[in-house]
Amino acid sequence: MTEGAVLLLGGRSEIGLKVAERLAAGRTVVLAARRSDDLAAEAARVKAAGAADVRCVEFDADEVAAHPELMGKLFADAGPAGVAVVVVAFGILGDQELAERDPAHAVQVVHTDYVAQISVLTVLAPLLEAQGRGDLVVFSSVAGLRVRRANYVYGSAKAGLDGFASGLGDRLHGTGVHLLLVRSGFVIGRMTEGMSPAPLSSTPDQVADAVVKALRKRRIRVWVPWALRPAYFVARLVPQALWRRMPR
Repeated sequence: MTEGAVLLLGGRSEIGLKVAERLAAGRTVVLAARRSDDLAAEAARVKAAGAADVRCVEFDADEVAAHPELMGKLFADAGPAGVAVVVVAFGILGDQELAERDPAHAVQVVHTDYVAQISVLTVLAPLLEAQGRGDLVVFSSVAGLRVRRANYVYGSAKAGLDGFASGLGDRLHGTGVHLLLVRSGFVIGRMTEGMSPAPLSSTPDQVADAVVKALRKRRIRVWVPWALRPAYFVARLVPQALWRRMPR
């Protein structure tokens, strides 16, 4: 990884903050989130991890029309060293049962987890290309690799994001910009609080460790945990009559 700032889109994300802490030493870290004046605890964590400077900026992922101006300003403010790593870590799990009855909630989940991600990634790609370097971290999920009845709204959004990021990574190949697509399983944390952990679950620390290791090795895909990759190869072979009864 090169010198430059770390930009975390989703400044309260547990996984995103863990990644930022691991990359913080000697760098400027920008935490972008809604209610940015209430990020003192998150900023203190990153500062304690060794960041040279921490900046908090207002960012509402769902306001896609504002993405070009805001991202352009953040890159301009990064100075000569530019932006080394962008971690796109915002998203919502949503309520599957509510989404099955309420189209507005279903659209909200898909807008945040797919539409807003496409918007910001499309803005970020040329900004990083203009630098000629930089890492872009995108969080997919195994929930999108074969969508289950138990969370098909969230899963469908992740399926779309996975495909988009895969194609974008191929487009960026050879430009100096590296896209890392993270395919994680069930992560035990704030987002899944109250839910029974699924097999092959991981923690935010484990995901962050895998992300940083993959960035250093310039990998384009990382599965967390690694055992999910062969597991989902087998999962594709499960008959639909059985798959539709699979739990979350």
